[in-house]
Amino acid sequence: MAKMIIEGRAKISGEISIGGAKNSILPILACTLLTDRTVRIKNCPKISDVFNMLNILKTLGGNYYFEGDSLYVNTASADTYVMPPDLSRELRSSIFMLGSILARFGKACCVYPGGCEIGNRPIGLHLSGLQMLNVSVNEEEGSIICNGEDMRGTAIHLDYPSVGATENLMMAASGAKGKTIITNAAREPEIEDLQAFLRKLGYNVNGAGTSTIEIDGRLNINIPDVVEHKIISDRIVAGTMLCAAAICGSSLNVKDIEPAHMSSTLSKLREAGCTLDIGRSDVHITAPDRLREIRMIETLPHPGFPTDMQPMLFALCTVADGTSIIVENVFENRFKHAPEFTKMGAVITQRDRTAIIRGVKHLRGTHVTARDLRGGAALVIAGLAAWGYTTVDNIDFIDRGYERIENMLNSIGANITRIN
Repeated sequence: MAKMIIEGRAKISGEISIGGAKNSILPILACTLLTDRTVRIKNCPKISDVFNMLNILKTLGGNYYFEGDSLYVNTASADTYVMPPDLSRELRSSIFMLGSILARFGKACCVYPGGCEIGNRPIGLHLSGLQMLNVSVNEEEGSIICNGEDMRGTAIHLDYPSVGATENLMMAASGAKGKTIITNAAREPEIEDLQAFLRKLGYNVNGAGTSTIEIDGRLNINIPDVVEHKIISDRIVAGTMLCAAAICGSSLNVKDIEPAHMSSTLSKLREAGCTLDIGRSDVHITAPDRLREIRMIETLPHPGFPTDMQPMLFALCTVADGTSIIVENVFENRFKHAPEFTKMGAVITQRDRTAIIRGVKHLRGTHVTARDLRGGAALVIAGLAAWGYTTVDNIDFIDRGYERIENMLNSIGANITRIN
């Protein structure tokens, strides 16, 4: 796999613009199966997860092309409900295709999805919700075979506010007869973006951003030949850039973002001693020479602290003045980056889902390995602040969610070299 070599003790500055959200574009790409119109998607991030999803759509019979900063997708010619096993195993978000394929064809066949191994992410909520929509679900030799030719709207209560299950059921319910009400739904901003897109396709969806979402299976057919949608900014990439400035004791303006989507992250950066000037679509951060401890970080579903930001705050805590505690409530294996930070000189005590981090003055550059997407990004920003050079292996993980993270950071003063 490719690797990055990071020169430490960077002083980054200037400003950086944030592109479209990975966690928004993937379900929206799946959702293109719900229309025979051409879809123009603006602000589409060119990351490996997007290209994997596009290849799945192409295998199903769809077409796509890029023109400038826009992605055009048309799935009118899609003609199969069987997802390609090899591509599906590469991408956790391939499970989103289950609901959209059912809504399109009334049948679906897929394998269990892949992605980062950050813990047990069962798809039981997806499947039980589909069954409540009158979908028959059978599992045969690692494949999931669904028949939803008579899907009917119903009331669905999620035992946990799963983002993926909420989005999958929103798409499936759009193809069902009658009204579906999802309670204890996930409330993430990306759910609202999916609702906005579904409405542009003519579907009646309301309530995203709250714990109750209503989907009426009736379709409004008065929609344009080309449906246009702009993806919301990536709050996790934005948070990563802010953390890069924080760990380097630098100032940075991060623009083209939605600060309201990042309130819990911004709160923790303030607790760490950073000064934030928050505008309508930008945040300017000024970090102290040394960060303060963050007494407690607990990951929770939105609007709580996002699990995807946990590794980046973990990196900050390793050099903060004092002892910080992080509790990971969402994924049980999301401390896989901890041993890598220990190699860099961090002092960490971990037990089950809790990490106690006693900050050191300086990390040391060394050879570390990305074990998953966000943990890999956290190691990169840690390398910016470390003494000497840091080499990060397995950066293919990072490419799943960041569009050339080294180019982003180099544009604001870092010195990172990619070696393929």
